Amino acid sequence: MKRWLIFPVLVVGALALTAIGLADPGHGNKNKPNAKGGKLVFHVTTTDHGCNFRPWATDTLRRVYKVRLNHDGSYTVRREDKGHFVTLAGQSPSADPCPGVIRRGKHGATLEAGKTGGLHGYLQGTVTGGTFNPSATCTAECTSSDFVSAFFGATAQFTCNNGYAGCRFSFEYTAQRHHRQGLLYHHWVDRGTDGVNEIFIGDIAST
Repeated sequence: MKRWLIFPVLVVGALALTAIGLADPGHGNKNKPNAKGGKLVFHVTTTDHGCNFRPWATDTLRRVYKVRLNHDGSYTVRREDKGHFVTLAGQSPSADPCPGVIRRGKHGATLEAGKTGGLHGYLQGTVTGGTFNPSATCTAECTSSDFVSAFFGATAQFTCNNGYAGCRFSFEYTAQRHHRQGLLYHHWVDRGTDGVNEIFIGDIAST
C-alpha cells in the first residue's frame, strides 16, 4: 500500500520522537501479554504519506498492537492508530499524479503547512514463521515491519508487509474548523478492505 504497508520503496520515514513501548497493564496481570498474544501500546510521531509516497503531514499517535495466536500456529496482528496530524507544505495527499490507487470523490492539489486535524484507523493481517515474544522492545516509530521483526523474529512474515492480499486497513483523517483553517477539502480516507486495491476517498487540501 502507498503509506501503511512497508514495501522497500514505501518505508514510512522516521520523524520519530523517542517512544516507549509498554504492554497495556489493564486490570491486574490477567491482561498482561503472554506467548498467546495480548495488547501493547506505543506513542509515536511519524511522517504521513499520500499519492506517490509524498509526505504531507506529521502524525502524533497512540499506536496499539493486538496479537492473537490462531489454531494453526499463525498470529493475527491488528494495529490501531489514533491521534492528530499537522500538515506539511506541498501537494495534498490525494493530488495528481496518483498511480496505482483508486480515487473516489473530489480531491485538491496543494496544502499549506500547519493545518491540523484528527485521525484514526487500523491495519490487520497474519504473521507466520515466528513466535511471539511479549517482552521484546520496538523502535521509536514501531512500524508494522519493525513490530513484527522485533516481537516475532527476523524471519517472520506479515501479510500486510507483502501486499494487499491477506491485509485489511482503513485510516480516516478529518480537519476540524476547516473553513477557519482555509481548507478546501477536509476529509480523507485511505482504505484497503478487498485484498486487491487501495482506495483514497476525498482529500485534505488548501486548493
